[in-house]
Amino acid sequence: MMSKKSIKDKNPVVNKSSLVKRVAEKLDTTNKQVNETLNAVLDEITECVSEGVSVRLVGFGTFERRLRRGRQGHNPRDPKEKVYIPAHYVPSFKAGKNLKEATKKE
Repeated sequence: MMSKKSIKDKNPVVNKSSLVKRVAEKLDTTNKQVNETLNAVLDEITECVSEGVSVRLVGFGTFERRLRRGRQGHNPRDPKEKVYIPAHYVPSFKAGKNLKEATKKE
């Protein structure tokens, strides 16, 4: 079994500013233009999902809103105390075929 450190070392993280820079270089455009475009796309995805509309990007994946049912939980400060966690909506992402295939490659 791999340790958490070795898994993290093999999966470096690309944050938003790094992603903007990489896309700007690929498209030979400015970071500002890419950042504005990315913000607009993320805002639209957020708005659609919050309204209950799924966003399907064929090959990449689907963003959607799912209902998480209510359930009985425990108070972390007092495990003997039971609390009811009400039903609520959560965002969900399901990877598409192309993304799944791309991640299988080493």
